[in-house]
Amino acid sequence: MSHKDLNPVSAERPKRVAIVISNPAVSTTTGWPVGFWWSELTHPYFHMTEQGYRVDIFSPDGGPCVADAMSDPEDASRWQAEDVISRGYRHDPEFAKLVENTRPVADISVDAYDALVVAGGQGPMFTFDTAESLHRTFVEFFEAGKVTAALCHGTAILRYARLSNGEPLVKGRTVTGFANVEEDFADQAVWDAGGLPRGTHVMPWRIEDELRRLGANFIQAGLWKGFAIRDGNLVTGQQNFSGTETAKVIIEALGR
Repeated sequence: MSHKDLNPVSAERPKRVAIVISNPAVSTTTGWPVGFWWSELTHPYFHMTEQGYRVDIFSPDGGPCVADAMSDPEDASRWQAEDVISRGYRHDPEFAKLVENTRPVADISVDAYDALVVAGGQGPMFTFDTAESLHRTFVEFFEAGKVTAALCHGTAILRYARLSNGEPLVKGRTVTGFANVEEDFADQAVWDAGGLPRGTHVMPWRIEDELRRLGANFIQAGLWKGFAIRDGNLVTGQQNFSGTETAKVIIEALGR
């Protein structure tokens, strides 16, 4: 049985999940093209479709999306060379069409999906500030009591998500995301490679600092440790090595 087959236990009404990835952009700090991170899309997609969930791929604006180069298992950096799940999807023509033809977030109906997952990559840090349809949709899912998740730099959405009463969605909630210790590591690596002057940060702001400022209880498992946490119907994953952990928490929350 293929992982793309619907779960026979709930064939008439399989669980449905919308995954949102970033549209392509250019980093204002490095000048590099940025987008989504392969493992943060493919690992949740793989595990959830294995459960028989139907998973659709969206982006704030719709249309073709492009991954961050270093997230490609076949990139010269070999940073993610061990990521066999993404390597497989990279060579799947059907999956490639999904990435090349994402639907806009405005098309997501809260009633039609059981969960919303916002993947990361560098793109969200430079594009989510103006992604107002994503801001609204994220809050609609959360206030409807549906599983609402964000992963790595996809947790940038929590900087902008405001509840209907005007309060930050993240206030008073326990979350994780790309941690300062990981931002420090990334900055140092780029400095050492000569990619940026020392003291210049890769990211224009930091997830951990901003979510703490908004009143979140931000926790993390350590440098590059796979980790995800659930607070009610809000699920967050730490970084690009946390796609599987995030998927498992979502699956536990949704059931079959």
